[in-house]
Amino acid sequence: MIDGVKIIPLKQIPDERGKIMHMLKSTDEHFEKFGEIYFSVAYPGVIKGWHLHTKQAQFYAVISGMIKLVLYDERNNSNTYGELIEIFTGEDNYQLIKIPVGVVNGYKTIGPKSAIVANCATEPHDPVEMLRYDPLKSHIKYDWSLKHR
Repeated sequence: MIDGVKIIPLKQIPDERGKIMHMLKSTDEHFEKFGEIYFSVAYPGVIKGWHLHTKQAQFYAVISGMIKLVLYDERNNSNTYGELIEIFTGEDNYQLIKIPVGVVNGYKTIGPKSAIVANCATEPHDPVEMLRYDPLKSHIKYDWSLKHR
């Protein structure tokens, strides 16, 4: 695991009308602060990334579909510098993932339908504080293709 990354199982409360999907409350021990929340929709097979935030932590929850979330620790002072992890998350594995400042992230929609990713960031969007890397050609050596294991 990468230092500072947290994976928190989330509750879903179903009934005959539908369900409630919890994400983040200000009373949760892992809550930091509220900057903004937004939803990103990605079509099947689409890669979104790489992103590196220099001032904001992110809290991801996939409310529909599934993604392969890939995190790379680019923090020079981290005990897990250079480590990379994959997290398969979404409606089949509903959880909240904290991505700390300085950890590069990207994701690929997996499965037959679009994914809807909710991000509760600790800061409002500021394009100056975010770095983007090409997901296919960058210093992060990662193969996004399907792995038959």
